[in-house]
Amino acid sequence: MAKKNLTLVTEFLLIAFTDHPDRAFPLFLLFLFIYLTTLLGNLGMIILIHVDHRLHTPMYFLLSHLSFMDICYSSVTVPQMMAVLLELGAALSYTRCAAQFFLFTFFGSIDCYLLALMAYDRYVAVCQPLLYVTIMTQKARVGFVAGAYLAGLLSALVRTVSAFTLSFCGTNEIDFIFCDLPPLLKLTCGDSYNQEVVIIVFAIFVIPACLVVILVSYLFIIVAIMRIPSAGGRAKTFSTCTSHLIAVSLFFGTLIFMYLRDNSGQSSEEDRVVSVFYTTVIPMLNPLIYSLRNKEVKEALRKILNRAKLF
Repeated sequence: MAKKNLTLVTEFLLIAFTDHPDRAFPLFLLFLFIYLTTLLGNLGMIILIHVDHRLHTPMYFLLSHLSFMDICYSSVTVPQMMAVLLELGAALSYTRCAAQFFLFTFFGSIDCYLLALMAYDRYVAVCQPLLYVTIMTQKARVGFVAGAYLAGLLSALVRTVSAFTLSFCGTNEIDFIFCDLPPLLKLTCGDSYNQEVVIIVFAIFVIPACLVVILVSYLFIIVAIMRIPSAGGRAKTFSTCTSHLIAVSLFFGTLIFMYLRDNSGQSSEEDRVVSVFYTTVIPMLNPLIYSLRNKEVKEALRKILNRAKLF
């Protein structure tokens, strides 16, 4: 009897914003502007790090990969959002929805790992400055980034397989802007306990585990800064960490609100606002955060602009 009540879902319908058609085109233009700004800002950051030899350091090596992930992360979701807005809804095949979920999880997980690695990099730079060159070698940082990519791939594979072996029944309408976990779980039926446990365990492994690395790293950094005798020295040392702290607070704050809270009673409107923030706004802000708060990046940018004026 249970099997007869299950509806075989072959496609999902994204219906976000269809209840406010008058807002669709203005929102489309807004997302287009944000997406183009994200692409230009992060691509510019990657090029800047590549061409300026002063930025060939472990911290900027990790930052270049973070910028690349932000481009990929945003490209998985924002074009889909714009299609939903233009068409006042969009149909996604089961396979395409699973692929979008996999890529979103893959790039998002790598973002988490890279932010944790950047916290470790700051810990070594502040707490063990004499050993920084020997610890953060070219081989070590390539190994760290490769490990982040591998861990992101494993996490995405397990979560995607677990999510899309669930039984979906009833409506196939997703009141959301892309195939994400919270709206998909609302469509499930039957016994999904084992899959949901796996999904939750991997969410706990990625987000809190990375947060532990970040918090422990900054605990040691704060202790080391407090030992610096001069106020100017403390401020200068801490300033090297502020950009990263801002990026971590924005990214992990929204992820925790979205994935590690009780979703019961939460409105789709609230979920959409939060998801728009971490999928579109944060990838756009990261290049601004690291350029406006970083003297080396501003000097490198000024150098390139001055060189361009000569031509």
